[in-house]
Amino acid sequence: MKRKPPIEHWSYSSLMAFLRNPLAWYKRYVEGVYDTPSSPSSFIGRAGHVALEHFYKGVAKEEAILSGLNYLKNIQDIEINFGKAQSKRAKKMKRAGMERGYQQAISFYLARPPRHKVLGVEINALAKIKGLPLPLKAVSDLVVQSRIDQNAIDIIDHKFVDSWSSYGRGKTLFILQAMFNYYTVREAFKKPVRRFVVYECKKSRNKDGSSQMRRYIINFEDCAEEFVLFRKLINDATKEITRRRLYLPNPSDMFEGENSFDIYRLGLVGE
Repeated sequence: MKRKPPIEHWSYSSLMAFLRNPLAWYKRYVEGVYDTPSSPSSFIGRAGHVALEHFYKGVAKEEAILSGLNYLKNIQDIEINFGKAQSKRAKKMKRAGMERGYQQAISFYLARPPRHKVLGVEINALAKIKGLPLPLKAVSDLVVQSRIDQNAIDIIDHKFVDSWSSYGRGKTLFILQAMFNYYTVREAFKKPVRRFVVYECKKSRNKDGSSQMRRYIINFEDCAEEFVLFRKLINDATKEITRRRLYLPNPSDMFEGENSFDIYRLGLVGE
């Protein structure tokens, strides 16, 4: 390439942000401005990940749950998108609801937690792949010995959700995330990677008493076409961010649409 790409690597979150809202992507991943508040629901999910990180490192359930709760308590108000809850009392009630929601969700998961032969927890890895212009970066919740091949490994991903994902294991977002984790874990562990396993934990109690957990399995041996499409997407996205262009907002983006349009209106970032 005649021009140098404006980023050092691609990650799943970076790629999704670029495809969803180029101007918001530019602000965060090129300018390095991380000032957009996150929803209470997203913080509940992050707290759940903190708890599971401690649990799968061998910490007792009660201590693991407490670690996630402490994470929530240490979040500053400015980091939270409170929506219409703007008074001090309303914000306090919203935070209390976040803590209740977290404790319920993590209790659902830890009631019968999946057991694995864990090889790594929260594996942060970078991989340079032949044929791709930029390295790939990903964080894998768990890397475990594969149950279908003792000489290979599986990747485990945890999600705390408000409702079950549609399309299951065929969901495009799952497959794209799986590809990032596949390449980075293969590079970090130097072993064959067989599967990407997603555990979804539904945060609200099911009225019919059914399980709060669902599992989706992506077998990489069945993903030949997906690997080709993934590499094409990474190459095309890299070309797109490298050429001279204007970064335009996406007002319909439910997460950052208004913020991106404000940035565009004020001319704060972008070429």
